[in-house]
Amino acid sequence: MTTSQRQAARKFVECWTFRRGSEKGEDQQFWNSLLGEVLGMEDLKSRIMYQVPVQLKDTTKFLDAWIPETHVLIEHKSRGVNLDAPQSGHGGKTPFQQALEYNQARGLSEKARWIVTCNFDEIWVYDMDRPLDDPQKILLSNLPRELARLGFLVDSSVKSVREKEKGISIRAGRIVGELYKALLKRYANPDSPETLKALNRLCVRLVFLFYAEDADIFPKDAFWSLLRDTPVKFLRKRLIGLFLTLDTPPEMRDPYLEPELASFPYTNGGLFRGIFDAEIPPLDDEIKELLIRSADFDWREISPTIFGALFESTLNPETRRAGGMVYASVENIHKVIDPLFLDDLTRRVDECVAMVPSPSSKKRLLALQAEIAALVFLDPACGSGNFLTESYICLRRLENRIIAALQKGQAELDLGLAIKVSIAQFHGIEINDFAVAVAKTALWIAEAQMRHETAEILHREPDYLPLKDYANIIEGNALRMEWPQADYIMGNPPFSGARWMGKEQKDDMLAVFGKDWQGVGDLDYVTAWYKKAVDCALAAKNAENAKAAFVSTNSICQGGAVVNLWKPLFENGLEIDFAHRTFRWDNESFEKAHVHCVIVGFHVRKETPRVGALATAPQLRASQPQGNRSVSAASDDSELKTKTIFDNGRVIPAAHINGYLLDAPDIFIEKRMAPLCDVPAIFLGGQPIDDGGLTLLEEEKEYLLVREPQAKAFLRPFMMGKDFINRRPRWCLWLKDADISLVRGCPEVMARIRKVREFRLASKRESTLRAAETPALFGAPVELATDYVALPKVSSENRRYIPMDYLSKDVIPGDKLFVMPDASHYHFGVLMSSVHMAWTRATCGRLKSDYSYSNTIVYNNFPWPLCDSAALRDKITEAAQSVLDVRAAHPGATLADLYDPLTMPPDLVKAHAHLDALVDKAYGLKPTATDSDRVALLFKLYAEKTAKEKESCQ
Repeated sequence: MTTSQRQAARKFVECWTFRRGSEKGEDQQFWNSLLGEVLGMEDLKSRIMYQVPVQLKDTTKFLDAWIPETHVLIEHKSRGVNLDAPQSGHGGKTPFQQALEYNQARGLSEKARWIVTCNFDEIWVYDMDRPLDDPQKILLSNLPRELARLGFLVDSSVKSVREKEKGISIRAGRIVGELYKALLKRYANPDSPETLKALNRLCVRLVFLFYAEDADIFPKDAFWSLLRDTPVKFLRKRLIGLFLTLDTPPEMRDPYLEPELASFPYTNGGLFRGIFDAEIPPLDDEIKELLIRSADFDWREISPTIFGALFESTLNPETRRAGGMVYASVENIHKVIDPLFLDDLTRRVDECVAMVPSPSSKKRLLALQAEIAALVFLDPACGSGNFLTESYICLRRLENRIIAALQKGQAELDLGLAIKVSIAQFHGIEINDFAVAVAKTALWIAEAQMRHETAEILHREPDYLPLKDYANIIEGNALRMEWPQADYIMGNPPFSGARWMGKEQKDDMLAVFGKDWQGVGDLDYVTAWYKKAVDCALAAKNAENAKAAFVSTNSICQGGAVVNLWKPLFENGLEIDFAHRTFRWDNESFEKAHVHCVIVGFHVRKETPRVGALATAPQLRASQPQGNRSVSAASDDSELKTKTIFDNGRVIPAAHINGYLLDAPDIFIEKRMAPLCDVPAIFLGGQPIDDGGLTLLEEEKEYLLVREPQAKAFLRPFMMGKDFINRRPRWCLWLKDADISLVRGCPEVMARIRKVREFRLASKRESTLRAAETPALFGAPVELATDYVALPKVSSENRRYIPMDYLSKDVIPGDKLFVMPDASHYHFGVLMSSVHMAWTRATCGRLKSDYSYSNTIVYNNFPWPLCDSAALRDKITEAAQSVLDVRAAHPGATLADLYDPLTMPPDLVKAHAHLDALVDKAYGLKPTATDSDRVALLFKLYAEKTAKEKESCQ
């Protein structure tokens, strides 16, 4: 975008910040001005259409605006309308859903490539080629800087609305990766830790040089010319001399220093201190050419937030995996920082800058600026510093808005005095030395970019150097250090699972949790950061003013982890303020990591700790279903819901958030070895522990029978979870009570038995070594005497119901199947209901995002209905049989086919709806009950039943 367009964007922002913002009266003026005056669209009357009629069933509606040549559909709302919220006048649809309905009703040639919703203050852009992506959000106040993201409105060649700087940063990251690999080959000992550290420091310095030249921090083309004009045999020595020069103040430099070095300003900040710390290998023509090409790239518009992650991607992937590192995209960073502090600060800045200029408004602006400048931020696992960098940039942009408001109607401000927000407010702890260097460099680059934006507002020349020494990002193990006090603690600590931690990480866990913490061996590594944050808050004087939010593996809010982690933390005063339920955490690195995460934002109260394992009586009363919602932890309907749950695009106000990330009381579902109610037990199938010796795929079975037909007597159908859902035939050698002489007469079978024995003998586990004594049998055999109900241990989260079915007693179940040998159709019907599924979703563990069912947590704690009506039980039994009958009417379909949400047959949907209604009725739920109502009631029943158990034991 040109300078004149940015100036036009600033005028546009000034104009529309203070307008009333009426949907009907001013929306067309808004778009005409933005498209014509700012983006330069000519002949507006023929290129944008307003109030376009759309035929919906028996009525005609009107979409707000349509740009035919770029296929942009615009739905505009009045100022103050929440673009995420259902609109009462439009059938409860959000603005996007309303626009989508219009789009679906239009002809193929009139389908939108982009859908835009707007409320004057925010522009949300939906890319219809990427329907699963969250909308790109552009604030009116940020328009001058983010104008390029709106190019799609007037240019049909634009393929993505994502930030221009993102593409630049990705290309820059590739350049660094190429340079890194090429330099590494020139070192004498490329695999040594000392070499890698030296190379990391060298790359950090080179990147800053590339950026500083393009951002006018250094004289124009100074570094590029030095690289071009230096003969390759002197280039290594010249770079060493340059680093020394950059670290030397002018008054201390050699008066006879070569002019090409003397032209570089004093940089300071510690970046170039210790010239021999960054050992430079011998350089050749290939490296020189690569350096020149790198310097040719325009580094000015890289995003330091994104680039830090990409830069760190040059680390060995094995190093990243060992540390559990996962890099954050800008969008995901905002899932943390927006509700933690940025939303509130933005609202307050909006209020202040909207005031009419006066002595009192100036006083309020200065006070708010001083408050923002006094805040302290900490990321105790900061990696490349992207949380700190993005937070700094956002605060400086808020400050720039305050500076622009202060400048109105008074003498021009001094650039240095106007800026109060500093990178010194941002603290980080990181165990990797290279990441520390990257984080510091990213913040220096961010500081330079923000000074440039402030200078543009004040019409001043920016001053960038010398850099300030920045010692607030330190190298070390955050779990073994004292954390600095901060107003906000944030980040995405390492994601190592409980079963994947090394000895050092396990020692860290012990150091943080201590020996007396129950179940610490089952907790993920990330949980230590929660415990450490709570400990720091309790030790601090201003604990209640400090807030924290971490990205975490979703397992910490599921299954047994809720009891092991959240119960004692709640007892110590932790209170959850907001939470993102499970979502996929994408990153900006080359090797994109797709990790299923939650975000938990919290603070610590120092008053009397809350409830332990059982909710209080008022909480239980409040959790009873009320129509289509649950009032959960509120004491009555009038209590304000001050907390927020984010769930797959929905924003859910909550009165209280428990360890399962539900708006419900603090109930903790602990492991039980027997069912809470009087129902049959379930248990896992058998473990072969065979390395494939006793289990066979279909083709292996056929091969065996060709060689040894007599082995047919030893074969039984065998199923694990996937086999069960997909009805993939598998078999096993079942040699219990087999005639030994017949077995020994089958060489292929005997070879398989020997393979099993060797496999078990190679183990270090006592139980497996014992099983080596009977290699012809499963390590843990399970054989049923009757037909039984089976349900898979792991099932896709996309299914509305976990598929369950009856299996013949001839089928040997594996340890990925739960079995219920004494199940009636009534039991089957309740387990296949929406009530049981709501309980499962709330309490089960997850494998990635898939359901990971458990008998000790999910099934044994499930509160079955107190159904005294024999007639209703009979109806549930009949409805369960109807589900089985409908399945049988689709003989070629597997359970995967039948329960795929895209292919589930209508008659099966209907049969399940009937079953759901009957089970809901058995629980006393209304026909309009939602899953929230079901979970609230189940938690209440669970609390009542466990309370009675405790009373009877006393």
